[in-house]
Amino acid sequence: MSDRIVVRDLRLWAHVGVLEQERRLGQWFALDFWLAHDLQPAGRSDELADTLDYAEAVALIRELTASLQCQTLEHFSERVLDLLQQRYGAISMGLELRKLAAPIPGFDGTVAVQRQRHGDASAAMGYRQDSPAS
Repeated sequence: MSDRIVVRDLRLWAHVGVLEQERRLGQWFALDFWLAHDLQPAGRSDELADTLDYAEAVALIRELTASLQCQTLEHFSERVLDLLQQRYGAISMGLELRKLAAPIPGFDGTVAVQRQRHGDASAAMGYRQDSPAS
């Protein structure tokens, strides 16, 4: 299946970093993520129940981030993927999580991890908004 719901540039304040001050003070991150889903039913019906509610995914991720404290982008991204999989089931999904101000002297860019999980195609096609995934 090639259909995807894509969310880009979700800004998140999180207490993540190897340095103690990063975990204590927090910093900004940016998240892009995608969820594989058959979009044809919603395209035909124009019903939210026939697709994945990305506003719900954003709210869940923000809730997770508010309480998360860890050292690595890898762990942060794993927690996001676990959360999305718990909500939507074993669908294919992916993300790019960027640290917007890595504490590296003389470096003004971003540092990122890209992650992907491959799911069961039938899980994506069988998802309904009104029936939480197992």
